[in-house]
Amino acid sequence: MQSLQERYFPDLPCFGCGPANARGLQLRSYADGDEVVARFMPWPEHDNGLGFLNGGIIATVLDCHSAASVIHAAAHHGWGPLPGAALSHVTAGLDVRYLRPAPLTDEVTLHAGVRSAEEAEIVAEVWLEHDGKRRAEATAVWRRWRPRT
Repeated sequence: MQSLQERYFPDLPCFGCGPANARGLQLRSYADGDEVVARFMPWPEHDNGLGFLNGGIIATVLDCHSAASVIHAAAHHGWGPLPGAALSHVTAGLDVRYLRPAPLTDEVTLHAGVRSAEEAEIVAEVWLEHDGKRRAEATAVWRRWRPRT
């Protein structure tokens, strides 16, 4: 099954979710009803120094997973990328809250859903789970990308 990243931005070299970045995290997200879901297996290099998943990596996968949800919603509304833009929207803010440690050696699940959508701004809620418990969550604000020349 084709991921949302492969569908909407196959040539993007983003470190977290870009299909065109062979050395990146290669996050793959899939629509599941009103939600977008992904699974992520941390690498040993993602250690926070205490044997858990690094907070920066958590923020990266939350941001990149929210991208799949936002770009999918934008496409549904007909808000495709403007001329010269690789994406219809870009991250304008990410408010991350770390709730409990996330494992370094087990797969985690990412969930996202759009809370509000207007062409100028889309807001998504995104969270990382393991063992039925939220480990981190974020509110992601995405704004319409209007390339400037």
